[in-house]
Amino acid sequence: MFDPTDLYRLDGDLPELSDPVLLYHLEGFVDAGGAGKLALGHLLAELEHRIVATFDVDRLLDYRSRRPVMTFDGDHWVDYDAPELVVCLTHDMTGTPFLIMMGPEPDREWELFTEAVGMLATRLKVGKLVSVHGIPMGVPHTRPLGLTAHGSRPELVTGPPSPFGKVQVPGNIEALIEFRMGAKGHDALGYAIHVPHYLAQAEYPQAAVAALEAITRGTGLVFPMDSLRDAADKTTAEIEEQISASAELSGAIQGLEQQYDAFQSGAERENLLAESTPMPTGDELAAQFEAFLAERDDRDN
Repeated sequence: MFDPTDLYRLDGDLPELSDPVLLYHLEGFVDAGGAGKLALGHLLAELEHRIVATFDVDRLLDYRSRRPVMTFDGDHWVDYDAPELVVCLTHDMTGTPFLIMMGPEPDREWELFTEAVGMLATRLKVGKLVSVHGIPMGVPHTRPLGLTAHGSRPELVTGPPSPFGKVQVPGNIEALIEFRMGAKGHDALGYAIHVPHYLAQAEYPQAAVAALEAITRGTGLVFPMDSLRDAADKTTAEIEEQISASAELSGAIQGLEQQYDAFQSGAERENLLAESTPMPTGDELAAQFEAFLAERDDRDN
């Protein structure tokens, strides 16, 4: 029998905590707009933190399916970007301690990894586990971002009702953690931020803002948001610049706005993933925005 505790090592003495929240995002599944990565990455960039646990990625990852980056300089190797999956301890703006788990989604040993997360959460006396990621939706960026909340108990789920019924989707480790932890009586919830489908492949800071705002409502944690909101405002301005220069894009966004407004008013109850009016696909819109962003990067460089 494999021991789940063999999958991680503790870094230093464990802190004395009382019902901390554990926020987690593991890269590998859908994360439209980089919502989860940007949100938790922002917190680690803004808040002082220390690693309290490190997982054994050599056991968990298939390096050949997503090869780490190495740097070659002239005639020798100078760097290796080793993947890390860690749990960090930090504090919010009020001094409340909480935990962040980030890194690549494991390729193997999902059940053992989930058991290890549960054992680590018990040792750290975690009171609530919260995941966040982005999903692409047929919505315009000119309207407030929606979200789908889900949890291990109905009482944990707040906000507007989900636009989805009962569906089957590809499995992912974030969902499995919520499912397994909930079955053992732990409070676990998650937020899927609805990101405009044409921005799904780009970094969209507004999605990270929506994610952290949702986490604040669900946990009471207070985060530094100024720099992230500034980045969101800058991105929105750049998107508007691109749209104003293209009649095709402007018409497509107007079509999405009409569809969204009709859905919100109850005039039609189509899934927002559908496109009821002729317009460019999400891939076509995304390609135009990516071309614009590439041109912007060339100008900046």
